[in-house]
Amino acid sequence: MKKKIIYIASALAVLAIAFFVLRSFRSTSQTFAFETARIGKGAISNTVTATGTLEAITTVELGTQVSGVIDRIFVDFNSEVKKGQLLAKIDETPLLAQLEQSKATVDQAEAEVKYQQANFDRYKVLSEKKLIAQSDFDLVVYNLNKAMASRNNAKSVYDKNRINLSYASIYSPIDGVILDRAVDEGQTVAASFNTPTLFTIANDLTQMRVEAKVDEADIGQIILNQRVEFTVDAYPDLKFTGSVTEIRMQPVVTSNVVTYTVIIQAPNPDKKLMPGMTASTTIFVNEKNDILVIPGKAVRFSPDQQTYSSYLKSLPIESAQKMDKELVQSKPADGTAFIWTKEGNIIKRYEVKTGENDGINYELASGLKQGDEIILSMSAEKAEKEESKTAKSPFMPSRPGQKK
Repeated sequence: MKKKIIYIASALAVLAIAFFVLRSFRSTSQTFAFETARIGKGAISNTVTATGTLEAITTVELGTQVSGVIDRIFVDFNSEVKKGQLLAKIDETPLLAQLEQSKATVDQAEAEVKYQQANFDRYKVLSEKKLIAQSDFDLVVYNLNKAMASRNNAKSVYDKNRINLSYASIYSPIDGVILDRAVDEGQTVAASFNTPTLFTIANDLTQMRVEAKVDEADIGQIILNQRVEFTVDAYPDLKFTGSVTEIRMQPVVTSNVVTYTVIIQAPNPDKKLMPGMTASTTIFVNEKNDILVIPGKAVRFSPDQQTYSSYLKSLPIESAQKMDKELVQSKPADGTAFIWTKEGNIIKRYEVKTGENDGINYELASGLKQGDEIILSMSAEKAEKEESKTAKSPFMPSRPGQKK
């Protein structure tokens, strides 16, 4: 009987030890959590930012070529005008007086020419008959030439005064909008070496341009026809678009900072954009659309040694040995990257060729295909325990209030 009790106690001890060994194994087993993504198509672009000023594509500063008093003004700020439209008139009274005076001078010169021509004709006959001295005939020829020169000079003055009279009427040279009116009726303007500006006219505000100042460090990335987005303070929630149409080679140096002017043409059908507004521009460089892309997180991912070792222990020996060899391969060559994929419960590493990147995504040139599942992160987690953390023997009684 005593031996029987010993055998039973020994059996119970073995069962208890086996229970704790199994429970220990189950509590330390691990699962692996993966963050993955599918390879798909997207766009890659890098950007250059710059500030600039909006301007009309064509701006004309209209002045006057004659001095006088502004008699009438027919337009005002923001008036839409057509080419050839009368904008203002300068008082014509003094100009008409000058024209009449020059006309009288021309008439007088014409009369003098006629008189000298008749005198020449008479003296020519006498000279041919040798009835007068050659010196007398030469004087007649001289007087005729002088009269003709005076007539030509008088005509030139007349023509000039006639043109000046036409300048008293100021017409628009283009279709556009009056941006600025610098004179009022009754104001005196003086034509001098620097022509005074009376009106500033912008041509077609449905098309605008931005003069952006691009830093010298970024100008090498800018080429013609690149896409541009920009905002203005007046409409902070709106994005306007345009394209690069000109890159000026003349540098602009301000406080030892070198920038270059880039001209951006922007449609303005609603005429919300106005000349002089400040634009915050984003120029898209190295832009590629509809290409295979992979997240930068996948390019940077590589499982740490401890997690990877734990993962290998969960695999058959042959698979683990093969994958261990893959892990110790050399670093990828330039222009390539190691990307880890997940195929069922198996993870594999591939060397792929990459292209442009924008700091978020990379262009996938070759090595994997669309739809492949790639790993972004991997972590080891303990398996969820089926019982409480405190191990207890099934052969020990439970405390009161606990379920058996």
